[in-house]
Amino acid sequence: MCLLAIAWQTHATHSIVLAANRDEFHARGAAPMARWREPPILAGRDLQAGGTWLGIGAAGRFGVITNFRELTRPRRSAPSRGGLIPQFLASDLSAEHFLSVLEADAMGYAGFNLLLSDGRSLWYASNRADQFARPLAPGLYGLSNHFLDTPWPKLERVRRGMQSLMDVAEPARLHGSLLDILEDRERSATHDLPATGLTAEWEHVLSSPFVLHPEYGTRCATVLVADPRGRGTAIERRYDRDGRALGETEFELNGG
Repeated sequence: MCLLAIAWQTHATHSIVLAANRDEFHARGAAPMARWREPPILAGRDLQAGGTWLGIGAAGRFGVITNFRELTRPRRSAPSRGGLIPQFLASDLSAEHFLSVLEADAMGYAGFNLLLSDGRSLWYASNRADQFARPLAPGLYGLSNHFLDTPWPKLERVRRGMQSLMDVAEPARLHGSLLDILEDRERSATHDLPATGLTAEWEHVLSSPFVLHPEYGTRCATVLVADPRGRGTAIERRYDRDGRALGETEFELNGG
C-alpha cells in the first residue's frame, strides 16, 4: 500500500473513512480482497510472502501498512512486513498493546509505516521514526512511503479531495467519489517532486496518486467506510498494468 487518506472520527455517521491505493510491481502475484478462513479477516493477499497490505477484522478492527521508501536492500532474513496485519487482526490485543510488543523486534523488519485500529483507538507506528508508536486524535491524515502527513504533492491532493467530500457527499455516493479521487493520474511538476534518492525519472513516475508504468504501478484501490461498531462497506477495484479496471468487489461489513 503506497498512498492513503484516512478520516478518523470526524464524519457525522462514519468513524472511519479510508481511501487507499496499493502500488506494486506488476509481476508480483496478488489475490483480490476476500474473506480468509484463517485468520477470519477480509483482505487481499500477497502471493509471494503470504501477507497483506490492508485487512479488516471484527468489531471495527483494521490495519494498513506501507513501505518506507529507502534505497538500501532489506536483508534476506527480514520477516515479511505484510505479516503484521494478519497477526494484529488475529489477536485480541489493543492496538497499543500489539505495538508495544512489536517494538522490540521492529528494527528487524525493512522500513514500514503501520496504521492499526482496535475499533476504539487509531495508532500510527514506524520503525524509522524516533518515537515508534503514537495514538492519533480524531482528524484527517495522509500516508504514503514516508512519515505520516509528509506533504508530498500527491498525498496532499488526495487528502484535500477527501476533505472536500466529507461534508457534502451523500453516503451512497461517497465510495464512488473516493475511488474517482484515487484514479488521479496527473503527475506533479518537476519542481514539486520530493527528493527521496530515486532518479528524477522515477520520482516523476511515482508523483501521481495513481501510478501508471509498465513495470510498477497501482494494482488496486480500496475504500472503507464504517461506523464505530465496524458496520459499513469495503470496496476494492483492481487494475492491469495499463491502468484499466479489471474488476470491482464490494463487501458488506456487519462489525463481527
